[in-house]
Amino acid sequence: MLPNFKKSEPEAKAPGAPATPAGQTLQPPRPQPPSLRTGSERGAPSVIGPDLIITGNLVSKGEMQIDGEVQGDIRGTNIIIGERARITGTVIAEETVIRGQVMGSVRSRRVMLQTSSRVEGDIYHQSLAIEQGAYFEGKSRRSDDPLAGTAPAATAAAPAAIPATPAAIPPAAE
Repeated sequence: MLPNFKKSEPEAKAPGAPATPAGQTLQPPRPQPPSLRTGSERGAPSVIGPDLIITGNLVSKGEMQIDGEVQGDIRGTNIIIGERARITGTVIAEETVIRGQVMGSVRSRRVMLQTSSRVEGDIYHQSLAIEQGAYFEGKSRRSDDPLAGTAPAATAAAPAAIPATPAAIPPAAE
């Protein structure tokens, strides 16, 4: 037997609808601000596409997938370096999966070099997995805290000041 979906009263209100005095209109409820994510929740990863070339440092608090080329240092929580990616610089993360090319050091608690990876540089790690077929040229250094001594990008030293005095500027050739 199917349930009866007809309303018993023609003026039945939806459950939970506030009662309004006669003659007043209902205003829609205010939108709520988005809830803050906790550390255990993951949002969508930041993606550097295969057609993108970045010259400079990257910093992310979440997951980052890189399929393009980066000439600079990369810092994040979880970093995935895709098969077509080319990185020239240091990679610093809690967890790093490498499928592409890295020319520089890697500092991560957990590092996985997959079959298609090519790493030329030192790896500082707590845990390292190297699949058969992966290319690795460098030193592997196990450390209880491979991220120790790596200052966050926000506290990096400022560039050296350029003197603006006329004596510092060489005279023009005549």
